[in-house]
Amino acid sequence: MKVLEIDNLQKDYEVGFWRKKKVRALDGLSLTVNAGEIFGFLGANGAGKTTTLKLLMRLIFPTEGSAKILGQDISDVSMHSRIGYLPENPYFYDYLSALEFLKFCGEIFGLPKAERIARATMLLSRVKLDESKWNTQLRKFSKGMLQRVGLAQALVNNPEVVFLDEPMSGLDPIGRREVRDLIAELRAEGKTVFMCSHILSDIEVLCDRVAILKKGRLANIGYLNELRQQVAGQNLVEVIVSGTDEATLKTYLPAGNEFQVTSIPGGVRIELKDDTDVDSVLAALRKCGGKLLTVQPVRQSLEELFVD
Repeated sequence: MKVLEIDNLQKDYEVGFWRKKKVRALDGLSLTVNAGEIFGFLGANGAGKTTTLKLLMRLIFPTEGSAKILGQDISDVSMHSRIGYLPENPYFYDYLSALEFLKFCGEIFGLPKAERIARATMLLSRVKLDESKWNTQLRKFSKGMLQRVGLAQALVNNPEVVFLDEPMSGLDPIGRREVRDLIAELRAEGKTVFMCSHILSDIEVLCDRVAILKKGRLANIGYLNELRQQVAGQNLVEVIVSGTDEATLKTYLPAGNEFQVTSIPGGVRIELKDDTDVDSVLAALRKCGGKLLTVQPVRQSLEELFVD
């Protein structure tokens, strides 16, 4: 089932004062997102990611094209009760506490009083906001704490589809890990997540499929493994060993093979072009008294794909 369908979406802005000219922020974007997947939406600054989300949320309006969420046109605001949205830079009324704000959001969605109180406390716990801060005014919150509250409000109506614009922004490494786990839990619950992020490692860990925007146009889309194969360069096998040094190990490795041997802290790194050469490395280690630490494939990274 397709929960998001974007067809030839385009957005032009007028810039200038006396001599106005049109700038195209989004140019003929078409893509679909399937139910139950985490979809990564990537692009450099100014590529059109946030513009796309604002169009889908009807915060701005398209110049051309159309889109559907959960089978309903984005102009149908009744669909908003079934989705959640976290903007890149959320702004909340400063003098409400976190608990008051979430109860207010629940009231907007028409939740009964008992349910919105229960849901507010459950979500604040789920996003790992310190309970001692629940009744603190939002104006006293750090960027990371506000990000947690923003994520909680995106889930207050138990949405079927969640749109997240830079959900890791302002979070420390522990916070990023907790939010990653939460997003993975949403997929396990059958929800669909559409996520923009500049943190490529998070996209690699979480996302089923990825789309890459370049200057407002769709540059690439697909499953990560498929996209990596399009990147120039060769996949290698990396072997890390200890108990010997670079010079000694090279004397025992067979001549003629293309081994890249490099000294690293605590050992030696060997790059192999063929996994069948691992046997040759093991034989050399036995002769020089070395110890095998790791053997792993070195795949083309999402970063290399993104830059390419």
